Amino acid sequence: MKFLFDLFPVILFFSMFKWGEGHPDAAQGLAQQYLSGLVSGGIASPAQAPIMLATAVAILATVAQIAYLLLRGRKVDGMLWVSLAIITLFGGATIYFHNETFIKWKPTVLYWCFGAALLVSQAAFGKNLIRLMMEKQISLPDAIWQRLSLSWAAFFGVMGLVNLYVAYNFSTAAWVNFKLFGFTGLMFAFIIGQSVFLSKYVKDSR
Repeated sequence: MKFLFDLFPVILFFSMFKWGEGHPDAAQGLAQQYLSGLVSGGIASPAQAPIMLATAVAILATVAQIAYLLLRGRKVDGMLWVSLAIITLFGGATIYFHNETFIKWKPTVLYWCFGAALLVSQAAFGKNLIRLMMEKQISLPDAIWQRLSLSWAAFFGVMGLVNLYVAYNFSTAAWVNFKLFGFTGLMFAFIIGQSVFLSKYVKDSR
């Protein structure tokens, strides 16, 4: 459920883009109605409207996630605040300049922030963030916690590079597809690999 909750803005981003791509004139009308005051020049073309609407929906979805957690009295994860700041900055630039390049950079910046947070917290503060999140569920040797943290940092670094490769070598429509299905698939594959690697330590700890 948490995974689906985290994926909520991405799913809405994908859905709105696909709708706008299939209904360019309607998407332009919707963008003109709701986003014209936020767009440089006040005009969004039919080709630009889908990505602009999708970006606006993703920003609102992220705000809704945080509002939901706050209203339920739950703690908002720091990375969700970071995600909101990044999507607002880069998404806002995409809407204002009607240029999809900015929102295409958003996943890379977010993944690299995640990776940097893991590395900096370990090197500067001696805190292993992966361990802090998982140590109640699993007991591991210190060296394995260290390896786990480094592997996640490397994974986020690679994910950021993959995003840029797809963004600059394929169409916006292909990038939107990859953003949902490609990244989700890579994340699942990495988690499964990590689970297989950690399984022997789970058995040993029992």
